[in-house]
Amino acid sequence: MNLPYFIAKRISSPGRNSFSAVIHKIAIASVALGIAIMLVTFMILGGFQENIKDKIFSFSGHIQVKKFSLANSFEEKPITLEDSRRKAIEADPYVDFIQEYAHKPGLLTKDDEVFGMLYKGISESFKKEVFEPYLVQGEFLNFSDTTKANQVLISQRMANDIGISVGDRVVGYFIMEPPRIRRFTVVGIFNTALDNFDENIIIGDINLVRTLNKWKAEEVGGFEVFINDVDDLEAADNALVNKLSIDQYSERVDEKFIQIFDWLNLLSQNVSIFIWLILIVACFNMVSVIFILVMERTQMIGVFKALGATDRQIRRIFSYNGIRLVVKGLVYGNLIAIVFGLIQHYLHIIPLDPQNYYMEYVPIDWDFGITIGLNLLALLIISLVLFLPTAIIARIRPVKAIRFD
Repeated sequence: MNLPYFIAKRISSPGRNSFSAVIHKIAIASVALGIAIMLVTFMILGGFQENIKDKIFSFSGHIQVKKFSLANSFEEKPITLEDSRRKAIEADPYVDFIQEYAHKPGLLTKDDEVFGMLYKGISESFKKEVFEPYLVQGEFLNFSDTTKANQVLISQRMANDIGISVGDRVVGYFIMEPPRIRRFTVVGIFNTALDNFDENIIIGDINLVRTLNKWKAEEVGGFEVFINDVDDLEAADNALVNKLSIDQYSERVDEKFIQIFDWLNLLSQNVSIFIWLILIVACFNMVSVIFILVMERTQMIGVFKALGATDRQIRRIFSYNGIRLVVKGLVYGNLIAIVFGLIQHYLHIIPLDPQNYYMEYVPIDWDFGITIGLNLLALLIISLVLFLPTAIIARIRPVKAIRFD
């Protein structure tokens, strides 16, 4: 029988009104609060990062394929992909699907008011399932009906600025020689809360851009490549480069919007520092608790030493007791974090200002790998630290300890 573990179990259940019971509750509460805060922090951080990334990737893909050009313009040079190259890209194990697009800058007018716009043309290859979560009003574009080629989707911000709603008609001016005018019908309104997309982008049929630029039917402004796993973005980009012609290049979206992704990485670093601070506080609390328990059990330690128990055996008693408290704290902390996560995930009880946080409520991300890792990290570090306060046991003398009051 493991005698230190047996004794630790007996002394880990003190009377309800005893001083030890209060200390045990404080220890469990401190560990539970610490692990709950850590888990909730990572849930919110992960949800925030994934929400922002999903919005960017939904509108731009993971990788964009374009034609080399020295011009710094919103418009792209026309590009084509031979059937063999396109099939090779679609067959790549990293690639999920690809879709074509083209941009055309212009002006949008209604009731004598003028607003800048960037027309993004898309086709039937556009995967609307990725976009639909951000469609707040109306419906998606109808590519099957050629009579509805002038349908557009407009952002919520532009709709509010211009004062239009679903079903209204607006006039678009494209600065060309000669200038071209097109009338659009707003069939849907989207909202990402990201300035890069909501400020002036409208979405319509790519054939309009082809017509204005006098492109051929197979020519597009570029291709948006969606991959299966965003963690393989760099490897996918390297594999994609080998499948392009000499006048084409690929651009990773995380490099195109590098300021946003650097900001998200900076948030991760800040959270990591915050997590280590919480672990240090939890360790300090547990060390204090074990010190108090050792001092309270001084007479018991003296009796054990008088009966022949070694310092190592007695230290193991208090280490086991401390680990039991840590495990209980971890269990309660996980329950608190999971309950909070479920409530926020389904009920959205904590709202946010979209203009400042790019979303309407605090998002939650369920990453069980991080959850298990944080629990193991907390258990390992706190358990190792528990050996520090038990070192005082070696300095306790049986004669003085038995007389200790």
